[in-house]
Amino acid sequence: MINCILGVDIGTTNVKTLAFQPETGDIIAHASAPLTTLHPQPGFAEQDPDDIWKKLVGVLDEVCREVSQQQARIEAVGFSSAMHSSLAIDAAGKPLTNAILWSDNRAEKQAAILRHEQAELGKDIYQRTGTPLHPMIPLCKLAWFREHDLRLLRRATGWISIKEYIWHQLTGAYQIDYSMATATGLFDSQRKEWYPPALDFAGLRPEQVSEPVPTTYASRLTNRTLPSPVTEGLATAKLYIGASDGCLANLGAGAIEAGITTITIGTSGAIRRTVHRPLRDDQGRLFSYILDVGDRTDENYYVVGGPTNNGANVLQWVAEKLTQRETDAVLAEAATVPPGSDELLFLPYLQGERAPLWDAGVRGSYLNVDWQHGRAHFVRAALEGVLFNLLRIERLLSRHTGPTKVIHANGGFAQSAFWVQMMADIFGVPVRLNESNESGAIGAILLTMKATGRVSSLTDATRHVGFGQTFEPDTDRHRRYRQVYERFEKALP
Repeated sequence: MINCILGVDIGTTNVKTLAFQPETGDIIAHASAPLTTLHPQPGFAEQDPDDIWKKLVGVLDEVCREVSQQQARIEAVGFSSAMHSSLAIDAAGKPLTNAILWSDNRAEKQAAILRHEQAELGKDIYQRTGTPLHPMIPLCKLAWFREHDLRLLRRATGWISIKEYIWHQLTGAYQIDYSMATATGLFDSQRKEWYPPALDFAGLRPEQVSEPVPTTYASRLTNRTLPSPVTEGLATAKLYIGASDGCLANLGAGAIEAGITTITIGTSGAIRRTVHRPLRDDQGRLFSYILDVGDRTDENYYVVGGPTNNGANVLQWVAEKLTQRETDAVLAEAATVPPGSDELLFLPYLQGERAPLWDAGVRGSYLNVDWQHGRAHFVRAALEGVLFNLLRIERLLSRHTGPTKVIHANGGFAQSAFWVQMMADIFGVPVRLNESNESGAIGAILLTMKATGRVSSLTDATRHVGFGQTFEPDTDRHRRYRQVYERFEKALP
């Protein structure tokens, strides 16, 4: 009987499960289910935790059936999850609220207080946690409840992420891995414990937060009410708590060694590097999250970088609202315009911005519009603007971590060779596509392989990562883009 490892990815758009066979390197089963995001008020973004749990059970059931049909045994399961969610639970573990997502902006005021009115406290919290101060983080969301529903804040037995909710449903324990904890703004990432001044600002008591554990922490399935294919499939498997989707996407993209930068562009986007020590930017513009902490300093891994709110959603806006055309037609038309869009610039801040501005209120604009500019110019300038913003984050990141030698790229944008080539030309380095866009689930599998001793290090684990096409930069186009980028940077707020 062959053994396999499951990678579970609890995202914002979907929940996914992959079954990986380590000896052959093959994915032998796969299942996915879509999730629904609720917007009860402007700026609010929530999901029903019980709906997420039901969808997850469904994909686990499907994969366990497929694995059983192939006469395989599930050896271990590793978990990846979207960061920054928060929900209240009662003493019985039942949700008192929906899961409030990273994209929820209700806590703009609380983030602004830490950045301005209580700037010293804000700087201290950033230096301790490595989490930029923004409405997305639980620290600010819970401070919002402190002002708007103090009774609920105090009444809740616990405030947990959706990953903690799922982990408790499976194992009966309230635990949070170091990676997810560092993304809350409440966790001292060097001491590996909750930070009291951050808890105080959020209005939390120490007993309301989960036990922090390493990303390689293992447990067993205790829930016996699951469908029989799941209980039978996971009966002898170890469950590894894993890490956050951002960190595991870097691992799943094969970006562990120096000089490799990962860029993911889905609806939103992120640029990340993996380093051996925590990073702190003097203006609090970069995140620094734990991936894996080894026994020696040189075995510690931290994922550092910056997220953007504006990725493929900009292309969607251009296609649906600006041109009212299909995406493929829009991209083809943009290719008819020269690099630099004949001096037209676009600041791509359609939904506020995280890195590098960390300003939820900033908005986008076209600059230098003149008579010669047609529809194709507006499309190309928008695509270039998304990449220029990412380049600005990369330049900030490189000052701390060294220059980028190659980019490992994934996400929905990778389906457009035109946009990927534009990235290579703008950044001036080769862009290598990952073979799979399921980098979070693959990263969970690779971290689990290290935890089980199947590989000796995370560098070793990345040898299992597959790649597709590599796009080389064009020298002339890169030279042109360097000039355009200087104008872009001067135009930023």
